[in-house]
Amino acid sequence: MHRKLPLLICFALGTFMLVQFFVPHKASTALYEAILDWVQIIYAFSLLVGAMMLIKHHAVIASGRDAKERPFSILILMGITVMLVAGLFFGRGEGTVFHWLFQNVQAPMQATMFSLLSFFVASAAYRGFRARNSQAIFLLVAAIIVMLGRIPVGEIISSYIPKAADWILNVPSMAARRGIYIGIALGTIATSLRVILGIERTYLGGK
Repeated sequence: MHRKLPLLICFALGTFMLVQFFVPHKASTALYEAILDWVQIIYAFSLLVGAMMLIKHHAVIASGRDAKERPFSILILMGITVMLVAGLFFGRGEGTVFHWLFQNVQAPMQATMFSLLSFFVASAAYRGFRARNSQAIFLLVAAIIVMLGRIPVGEIISSYIPKAADWILNVPSMAARRGIYIGIALGTIATSLRVILGIERTYLGGK
């Protein structure tokens, strides 16, 4: 019963959301908005549960004997404690301690993490653009044209380079992206139907 009830709720809500999209009646729209409000409430509580599990996980590591992982867990726990105290007791508006910590500590660290992606992109581009076969040569030539078309040097070399870059982005690249989007949509539909019909049950936990 503890597994049949979640499956029944998932089937009922999933079917309703599907039917409501194609039959936008006033009553169904009101119920749809009420369900969205409940989803937001559940999402807020899930964030709280996730934060508690994160604290518990790193508290176990911080109190353990792993000398390599302990400093990072202690730092995470200190950061959570400082931000929580600053937000609850000193406010969260502009000019507060919480705002200063967010703008001068968390935001720069996030920017640093995202900036590291450029090195991974450069490494992947180097491996992908190596002219090992005809397809790789074609990809390399297209990438060079697009990169030259996006900088002033390309227009200085020839006025056709920016036009060729625009054509590559708007025709073959767009066709490939649309194929990917169609595949994503079909995969999403298939996964949604598996969840609604109870075939996909990994969200219930266990094997």
